[in-house]
Amino acid sequence: MQEDRPAQYGPVMTSKEFVPVGFDPPTSLATDQFRLEPLGPQHNQADHAAWMSSIEHIRSTPGYPDGNWPPSSGKTLEENLADLRRHADDFTRRAGFTFTVLDPGDNDVIGCVYLYPTASEEWDVTVQSWVRADRSDLDVPLADAVARWLATDWPWERVDRCGR
Repeated sequence: MQEDRPAQYGPVMTSKEFVPVGFDPPTSLATDQFRLEPLGPQHNQADHAAWMSSIEHIRSTPGYPDGNWPPSSGKTLEENLADLRRHADDFTRRAGFTFTVLDPGDNDVIGCVYLYPTASEEWDVTVQSWVRADRSDLDVPLADAVARWLATDWPWERVDRCGR
């Protein structure tokens, strides 16, 4: 975004900001199929179970091409908790936004969505998402709903959807 943009286009971001000063990041997205809320330590056990049960499926999902995540050997619950605390801290600092994807019926964790800065000059944000293998039918609906949400409720114009 350019700093001399007319005011009608909304807040301006400097190169050091991920979101504009004063921007209030959305904290939820709900559809009939899933609900998003900020990922935090309270999701540790269900988050850990979700991705541990779906390592190969997640690695085959667009946006995870390097084969480094999730780790094939998994992680301990304590290691996962440290990651969730880091994601929650990123959210608080407005440095990145991670959302857990919950089943609207039973609030079970079925996936995750990550909104993080990119090193590329080509993009404003990189978005990645995954769902459990047993909920793979939600992969495309989730990615598409998040794309619409980013277009309407977030400040970025150039979104890297990681091949979606």
